Amino acid sequence: MSIDTDIGAESGPGGPGPTTAESRQWTARVRHTAESAFPPDQLLPDRQPAYMASWIYVFGVLTVVSLAWVIITGCILAIMGPSWWHVSSTGHFVNSLHLWSVEFFFFFMVIHLWGKFFMAAWRGNRRLTWATGVIAFLVSVPAAFTGYISQQNFDSQWISTQAKDGINATGAGAVWNVLNFGQMLMWHIVLLPIGVIIIAGLHVLMVRRRGIVPPFAVGDAHSETPVAAPLEEPA
Repeated sequence: MSIDTDIGAESGPGGPGPTTAESRQWTARVRHTAESAFPPDQLLPDRQPAYMASWIYVFGVLTVVSLAWVIITGCILAIMGPSWWHVSSTGHFVNSLHLWSVEFFFFFMVIHLWGKFFMAAWRGNRRLTWATGVIAFLVSVPAAFTGYISQQNFDSQWISTQAKDGINATGAGAVWNVLNFGQMLMWHIVLLPIGVIIIAGLHVLMVRRRGIVPPFAVGDAHSETPVAAPLEEPA
């Protein structure tokens, strides 16, 4: 990285592009690639098409909000330790918030997934957007499963003992032992949440880059033209 002492050579918003020396730096290339792929007005828009007033577009946001609550309550439980939610009424309350956040997360996500399936949300070069959403759902399933068997109660014992034979039959039990509380807890609070957050974040970025899929036009199941003119409304 070089130090530019010429203030006039620095390009600001709307100013000249990068110089030849600057364009050879990997930081400049990464910055300009990110700016071209995700312009600020697309990344943080202040207006959205009028057809987004439909309720079917709300469940994606509700899924993200539920995921945020899952992460917040999960971090509190991780800080206080796994036995805290058994011996403390406050811990039991936070654990209940965590559980119901997961329930709402899957409820909203399934509605969002089916809604976008019937809207053919992969239209308009949005295949990657659709794929990341489906993958996020698939990764969330083992994340929730490991959470249920990390409760240290009768439910977790029952779930783990009933699941072990099926998992062992696939051969995965040699590495993924559902009766090992420590291993399942680490998968639940580290590896799988990282996967869900990264894929869900990529999904949101793809939505910002390609835009929200419009509804079908009346009588045309293959058109991307919305039913009404896409009047702009404040986001």
